[in-house]
Amino acid sequence: MLPFVLFAFTMCATPGPNNAMLTASGASFGVRRTLPHLAGIALGFSLMVLLVAAGLGEALRAAPAIQEVMRWVGALYLLFLAVQIARAEPATPDAPSGSKPLTILQAALFQWVNPKAWVIVMGAIATYGDPGQSALAQALGMFAVFLVVSWPASAIWVLLGAGVARLLRTRRQLRIFNWLMAALLILSLVPTLTE
Repeated sequence: MLPFVLFAFTMCATPGPNNAMLTASGASFGVRRTLPHLAGIALGFSLMVLLVAAGLGEALRAAPAIQEVMRWVGALYLLFLAVQIARAEPATPDAPSGSKPLTILQAALFQWVNPKAWVIVMGAIATYGDPGQSALAQALGMFAVFLVVSWPASAIWVLLGAGVARLLRTRRQLRIFNWLMAALLILSLVPTLTE
């Protein structure tokens, strides 16, 4: 169990689309306004793990065309989000922004087109799955672990963004930071689009 918990925490804490977006959101909107986004990632990803480990993964593996469509839809959506991050006017006390952080539902649904999420789910099942245990029992166990560890692992990035925002004193500096986060989000697509 301990190796799986460490795997889950490490996978949730390492850079990727979710964490780039959380960092940008923490910087632009602060910790409190980013909490629904964080909750959506934790709940949506954990639910994804549950459903894929319980058998949906096998159904998707048998349909390569659906996998390909999901890959490209995910890439296009990540590009869309990168543009939104780059164009976002940072909220500052003197001039609040008209943009908003992702909602719980938006962040949860994003997991299904997030390339890193799929890599983590498939890696977890392949590496830590136990053929001697029922699929449902494994799925519930993985769901519980990811639900618990994803909160603190991802919250690190929200806090990082909020901390960076305190160092960035001008709207121009915040915009440059948003452009950097958007570029990192686009770079996270490279492994997905080059395989």
